[in-house]
Amino acid sequence: MTEGNFVDYVKMHVSSGKGGKGSAHLHREKYIEKGGPDGGDGGRGGHVILKGNANLWTLLHLKYKRHMKAGHGAHGASCRSTGADGEDVYIEVPLGTVIKNTETQEILLEITHDGEEQILLKGGKGGLGNWNFRSSTNQTPRYAQPGMDCQELDITMELKILADVGLVGFPNAGKSTLLSVVTSAKPKIADYEFTTLKPNLGIVQYRDFQTFVMADIPGIIEGAAEGKGIGHRFLRHIERNSTLLFLVPADANDIKEQYDILLNELKKYNPELLDKERLVAISKSDMLDEELKREMKKQLDKQFKSIPYLFISSVAQQGLTELKDTLWKMLND
Repeated sequence: MTEGNFVDYVKMHVSSGKGGKGSAHLHREKYIEKGGPDGGDGGRGGHVILKGNANLWTLLHLKYKRHMKAGHGAHGASCRSTGADGEDVYIEVPLGTVIKNTETQEILLEITHDGEEQILLKGGKGGLGNWNFRSSTNQTPRYAQPGMDCQELDITMELKILADVGLVGFPNAGKSTLLSVVTSAKPKIADYEFTTLKPNLGIVQYRDFQTFVMADIPGIIEGAAEGKGIGHRFLRHIERNSTLLFLVPADANDIKEQYDILLNELKKYNPELLDKERLVAISKSDMLDEELKREMKKQLDKQFKSIPYLFISSVAQQGLTELKDTLWKMLND
């Protein structure tokens, strides 16, 4: 999937259907002049329903659909005939989609399972026909209920990627390169910052035909939680990942400092992100000789006391098996 086809943010106006009017018909037939009330009820208006679809990975199919409207219920008729219900509108969305009220930013629904259906807006109830209002003191009611009106709402749909492992790092830390090596994904790779402008997903093949999903999130910079760079827009994708893989290049001035900055941005955006499992991978380690590695390990052992770390090189394919083993264990413990 190309970057231009990845859409994770859509605004839309949705409307349910009106309920049909009840009928105030009076029964008339040959030899029966005053047959009494026989008006049927109106049909209910159509619902607006959200449905999860595991085959969708983006909101691209909804990008140009600004309005979605359900059908109106049909009016009641004679002989106590109930009007037909209005046609429901189904909006299929990828798993991990959050639906918000555009005006209040209140979260209305979240779709996380394939085939899951949730009613966003209910259609208006159909009005009762005059048959329902007959009584011993009012044997010929000449009135019926109107149908209930429709509901309208402006919504914002945001996609939060569902992945097992999320790659977190500064721009040009080697996230896309790692994803391209351990999965079949083909993200854009170049030697300049912000090469990745959209999240990329890849399936990591593990032993015994087992797999897990890894997501490459666009680079985070200091101040991303306040909206600097493009990190703020994509920080929400990290919320769905069960394990966070921090990628810090081996040529960084201070590996621990870079890790702390990344962690601080996550904390400012959502403190609950700190409850997730974390692993630090020092990328581009093929630039280090064994002696330099030993010196760095002594220092890193003191700095990363409770957080596991390892050295990897995506280009030289060093430490990748150990990385997969560690991630698999973290995901299944």
